Amino acid sequence: MLSNLLVQLVNGLADACALFLVASGLSLIFGVTRIVNFAHGSFYMLGVYVAYSLTSRFGSTIAGFWLSVLAAALVIAVLGALVEVIVMRRIYKAPELFNLVATFALVLIFHDAALYLWGPEDLFGPRAPHLAGAVELLGHQLPAYNVALVVIGPLVLAALWYALTRTRWGTLVRAATGDREMLGALGVNQSWLFTGVFFAGAFLAGLGGALQVPRMSANLSLDLDTIGNAFVVVVVGGMGSIPGAFIAALLIAEIKALCIGIGHVSIFGIDFSLSKFTLVAEFVVMAIVLVLRPWGLLGRAQTAVRSMSLPERPLRPAGKRLRVVAAIVVAMLAVAPLLAGWFPYLPVLLVEIMIATLFAASLHFIMGPGGMHSFGHAAYFGLGAYGAALFLKVFAWPMEVALVLGPLLAALGAIVFGWFSVRLSGVYLAMLTLAFAQIVWSVVFQWDAVTGGSNGILGLWPSPWLSSPIAYYYVTLIFTTGGVWLMRRMLFAPMGAAMRAARDSSLRAEAIGIDVQRIQWAAFVISSLFCGLAGSLYAFSKGNISPEVISVGRSVDGLVMVLIGGVQTLAGPLVGAPVFTWLQDTVARQTDYWQALLGAAILLLVIAFPQGIAGFVRERFAEAE
Repeated sequence: MLSNLLVQLVNGLADACALFLVASGLSLIFGVTRIVNFAHGSFYMLGVYVAYSLTSRFGSTIAGFWLSVLAAALVIAVLGALVEVIVMRRIYKAPELFNLVATFALVLIFHDAALYLWGPEDLFGPRAPHLAGAVELLGHQLPAYNVALVVIGPLVLAALWYALTRTRWGTLVRAATGDREMLGALGVNQSWLFTGVFFAGAFLAGLGGALQVPRMSANLSLDLDTIGNAFVVVVVGGMGSIPGAFIAALLIAEIKALCIGIGHVSIFGIDFSLSKFTLVAEFVVMAIVLVLRPWGLLGRAQTAVRSMSLPERPLRPAGKRLRVVAAIVVAMLAVAPLLAGWFPYLPVLLVEIMIATLFAASLHFIMGPGGMHSFGHAAYFGLGAYGAALFLKVFAWPMEVALVLGPLLAALGAIVFGWFSVRLSGVYLAMLTLAFAQIVWSVVFQWDAVTGGSNGILGLWPSPWLSSPIAYYYVTLIFTTGGVWLMRRMLFAPMGAAMRAARDSSLRAEAIGIDVQRIQWAAFVISSLFCGLAGSLYAFSKGNISPEVISVGRSVDGLVMVLIGGVQTLAGPLVGAPVFTWLQDTVARQTDYWQALLGAAILLLVIAFPQGIAGFVRERFAEAE
């Protein structure tokens, strides 16, 4: 038992090498540019694919294999530099979260590029020459290549330490991490520094992927799977800290190895499978670290981060023109089912758009006026959906009761998770919400007896009087318009003013007697309640649910909706959600490579409307007046 555990720990060191390489590149990019780069996982994925192609052709010799690995990393490094020059330079002055949307669009484009070039099948590369065998350790066979990776990780750390502490480039990188505006004021060319950082970060991600060719297949799921783990390592180690990323990678990889090595434990006669815990181990670790040490293991408690975006404008009640537009939109939605005879799919599409609008509006409630960024809002969408399903299936309550009570499970989750989340801010708060969302996903995915596991829950049909798509359409319209109206009313009530005060200056808000954490906690719960309502509506509109409703992708979809519309306007989610949902539905029916087209459309929207579509329209009307 002990020998098997030690072998697993050595294998964990090999996994830590890959985690560290990807996370160190991500940490470099974030430290200098302040960009939460979702495309970093795509660099890793493409590194695996490019290395597969090169090693399959040139990797039969020792020199050919290792030169192919380095060449693959260099190809990805050049790609990263091109991304910075062509895309990122155009949007540095946009609100910072817009950079996240742009990099998410790149994820979609790179995903379909890989699909086009290499196909949908998993691809297995050759073994590393002279490292294809195994070495014996305590009576167990340990892959020789894993031992090589255990050596490579510390070597890369040493090289990074030297580059950052003993070279002029490293000095500039450390200075930019501390205060990039001051560095620019001293005459340093920030553009080339940013390009160099993207080159180095992409090289590390590509190298991390290329080194995995003998250990894993090249497949299209590596991008999002990898970026989640990389974010966790960077946040646990401390944003911008390379040694912190190394320690965090070791910690997480070894905890997973321990879970696999131990297998099962029995507590008070109850058997627990620790191997299942590996699905969410890194997120549990991140949640614990952020609760105990909000800035990570080696991060700094306070970092000079200045926003490059425009200041928030004060909220004003809707003018006469806007109220007329809103009335016209609601009236058009009320008569839209009359067109079902000519467009049978229209009511179904509009139901999806309205549910997405309520979901996006609930996220905007805490992001815009509340100033709390969430990467895990889908947790409450999923809790609302599963709550409605469980009330219907387990308790056998009427569908109408389940629809209304389902969101209470989302609110209950927000009460627990929100209490911890509101004690953080910025990217640390966002990552803690992601951790909680992944924990919820893991529970739903593995609790077969209650949630159906990966199969989900089927047969969630509305009551007979709502079985008609038109009838359910009007129910969705009533709940969506009512939910959006109530959230808007709250934002102009004293609570909304307190939320904005806490967002703009928490110290001043505390000084005048506002309990900032309590206000933010209440906003978190209210937002999650309406998000749960959207999930409950979604469950009965589809007739079934699965763990996909809590996935990272759905949380990112919500972010994209809000940011495309405009986070600084109340109309932002009301514009962004329909545009995104319509684009997704329309493009998906045109081609197998619809994700690339959708990504290109999102990228064009971000570049053309850096303040969001609604923000752009508001500015144009303001200029006209």
